[in-house]
Amino acid sequence: MRTLLITGATGGLGSEILPYLAGAYDCVALYRSESSFNALRDSVGGALRGVQADLGDPESVRNAVRSTGTPYGLVHLAGGFAPGTLAKTDDAAWANMLSLNLTAAFVVIRETLAAMNHAAAGRIIVISSEASVTKPAGSVAYTVAKSGLNTLIEVVAKELRGTGITANALLPSSLDTAAMREVMPREKLVPLARVGETLAFLLSDAAANVTGALIPLRAVP
Repeated sequence: MRTLLITGATGGLGSEILPYLAGAYDCVALYRSESSFNALRDSVGGALRGVQADLGDPESVRNAVRSTGTPYGLVHLAGGFAPGTLAKTDDAAWANMLSLNLTAAFVVIRETLAAMNHAAAGRIIVISSEASVTKPAGSVAYTVAKSGLNTLIEVVAKELRGTGITANALLPSSLDTAAMREVMPREKLVPLARVGETLAFLLSDAAANVTGALIPLRAVP
């Protein structure tokens, strides 16, 4: 069974999309909190491995990825959001958004690719945001970081051309999570099942010719 690394698996999105992946792949969560990972593993019936890693520490990520053997792919769900106009974004807030949404992706993609078999098929998939395209006012650091993530994926896809390893990004609008349902009507939210199904397709052999794509996921009007 192909080994699939997943970051951010203990978050709300991760717990919802794992059922779409766990049966087809040997899923390995790179987690920070052991208690959160144990709760996640219990919720999916134990069909999940885990390795502790701090995505803010390149050496920690390197050691965690190497301990998993030769991965088939990476699903990078980890990230974070904070609002803030340019005038109200201080240095710490700027650095935090870039660290969570861009630098962590750079590190984990780099280390995953170093461990992959470049003579075989492979997949790199990240979760970006529709905000990286619409570029709304009011969340400058987040929007810039996610835009950078898109560029990272486009460049990585070109660097991997001819290897059989693809790199793609999903750009969802607001997702159907409990927190978002408190502020938006559910019909304007993207069902988490759609995210899981799209990830499953991009990981499959049927998506071997899809690479460098920035794929929007929007609520159906």
